[in-house]
Amino acid sequence: MWTDYHEEGDPKMLHRRKMLLATVAAATLMTAGAAQAEECTITLGAAVSLTGKYSTNGMHTKNGYDLAVKVLNEKGGVKVGDKTCKLAVKYYDDESTPARGAALAERLIKQDGVKFMLGPYSSGLTKAIAPVTEKYKVPMVEANGASRSLFTKGWKYLFAVLSTSEQYLQSAIELAAENADRMGKKPNEMTVALAIENDPFSQDIRAGVMDDAKKHGMRIVIDDKLPKELNDMSTTLTKVKALKPDILVVSGHAKGAATAVRQIAEMRVDVPMVAMTHCDSAQIIKKFGDKAEYTLCASQWAPTLKYSDEYFGSAMDFAKLFEKTYGYAPPYQAAESAAAVLVFKDAFERAGSLDPQKVRDALAATDMMTFYGGIKFDETGKNIAKPMVLYQVLKGKYVVVAPSKWAEARAVIPQPKWSERK
Repeated sequence: MWTDYHEEGDPKMLHRRKMLLATVAAATLMTAGAAQAEECTITLGAAVSLTGKYSTNGMHTKNGYDLAVKVLNEKGGVKVGDKTCKLAVKYYDDESTPARGAALAERLIKQDGVKFMLGPYSSGLTKAIAPVTEKYKVPMVEANGASRSLFTKGWKYLFAVLSTSEQYLQSAIELAAENADRMGKKPNEMTVALAIENDPFSQDIRAGVMDDAKKHGMRIVIDDKLPKELNDMSTTLTKVKALKPDILVVSGHAKGAATAVRQIAEMRVDVPMVAMTHCDSAQIIKKFGDKAEYTLCASQWAPTLKYSDEYFGSAMDFAKLFEKTYGYAPPYQAAESAAAVLVFKDAFERAGSLDPQKVRDALAATDMMTFYGGIKFDETGKNIAKPMVLYQVLKGKYVVVAPSKWAEARAVIPQPKWSERK
């Protein structure tokens, strides 16, 4: 008697075969899907200061990049032609050293195969990396190199979302001129003291302030370079107490801002106006409380500005999301870093390609609005669509006081003397 059978005739065997085929097909699809996902991950390279002198702002930079990548990936990624890609960032620590930054940029491009770069923190490091990206024709969108000298080299692959350095404290000098009568003077009778770090960014700020002061006939009475370690400004502040300038301008990144606020209070230095950079990244309100009151602070961005986009919503929405994610309010360094990632997404989609030259050309044609403000590049790669703003610390908060178009309140000028404060 015939007891064997063909599996086609047995329902159980037929079911098992179908299940096996389905499993194999699913595994094949998963493998193909994984390969496709891997193929369609756009990796941006970044050498960022995670240690060293610029580590505080390096952290803000990285947090801005990471938050933008997270939000964009959650909202569908990047559509490039008929593909939908995810974003990722490959980081190296440049240790706040230009030579190391340049070497790491070379490594990212030559060894890691990165075709698109996000910028480092600071003008000095950007200046070190830009020749490398230019050499290999790798587009770089940077958010933290504001030195105007970056845009005089004829580079074609460098694009900056932030306002350039000579604009940083321009509004402070204008504000001083507008309020000269409140100090019993005319603008051309006012005097200015400068305490500026000897790095490309800060020296550009110095040049911009000197140009603006000259326009109003103001006289520079102190022109000091901050010491390298930025732990002590007492020599400059002793001069300030003796010469009594109408405005003191300080630029020394986060460490310089913290040192200035601390020592001005310790030495009880009375100046009608004190204007500086990097107040928010130095967290002067959190660290120094009432001692930071009335300080004027240059900023690329403020959460109260009426900017918005479809990914983050308003400037305030971004600020709330950032604080929820990282546990602190976003300094402008984080906001502009997130904006740089948005610019790359926009360029990838308009280019419809991941060819670096096509993406570079799309970047050059950028004209968009973001939660950080308008972004449009001129032929040198500078953003010409966004103004700087000036905060004043009032009742423990940053309040926009200039330019007048964006002002939330009128600046308190002159600021009260230490003897008059509670």
